[in-house]
Amino acid sequence: MIARTWKATADTDKVKDYVAHFENNVYAELKHIAGFQGAYVMQKPLEDGMEIQVITLWESMDTIRTFAGDLAEQAVVEPQAQAVLRAFDMTVTHHEVLVNHQV
Repeated sequence: MIARTWKATADTDKVKDYVAHFENNVYAELKHIAGFQGAYVMQKPLEDGMEIQVITLWESMDTIRTFAGDLAEQAVVEPQAQAVLRAFDMTVTHHEVLVNHQV
């Protein structure tokens, strides 16, 4: 399993807008891609806003390319998301998951 990680920052009152975008657009698309295995959207308070971190889980790099294209390290940030974010990473990181415990 591969974890794809991306970060952004937003004003605290805009986080709900990003989450709505993720649920209604991003997740709505991802759940139909064979090999997509789940997602986390997390937040961490900052002095002047909120950090958002998104982790999506995938079967392989090939399945990630189904979503992200050939340049898999480039972030996919739709205009709707850009409109509510203050800043965002233009790239993502990929990590092979070695242990996955869920209860």
